[in-house]
Amino acid sequence: MNKKNLAHFEKRLLEERTRAMKEIGHYDESFNATLQAADGDLSSYSFHMADQGTDAMEREKAFLMASKEGRFLWHINQALRRLYETPDKYGKCESCGEEIAFERLDALPHARLCIRCKEKEEDGKRR
Repeated sequence: MNKKNLAHFEKRLLEERTRAMKEIGHYDESFNATLQAADGDLSSYSFHMADQGTDAMEREKAFLMASKEGRFLWHINQALRRLYETPDKYGKCESCGEEIAFERLDALPHARLCIRCKEKEEDGKRR
């Protein structure tokens, strides 16, 4: 892979990292916000069971989304580590060693596997 492509993918990874960090920051703010701040009520507890269920569901949903962003950020950081530490290996499939298509890396700059190997991996998980 040439230096121009490596610079392009570094830029893409850093953009994705910035976006993920911003999302995680948004979830952090929502976790720290009290229920009182959300609805303006003097009490921070819901009195109706349906409200309590809705509040619990919203907290659970926010937690799951933040967890997903955290995993995505981990994959981005791993890709940046590969790019910086072994730039000659970045963009090569970890399974077969073939070059990963530019289009795939442009869409998923943290991709570790080529399309063919990723399909094999997903087929194995389905069985």
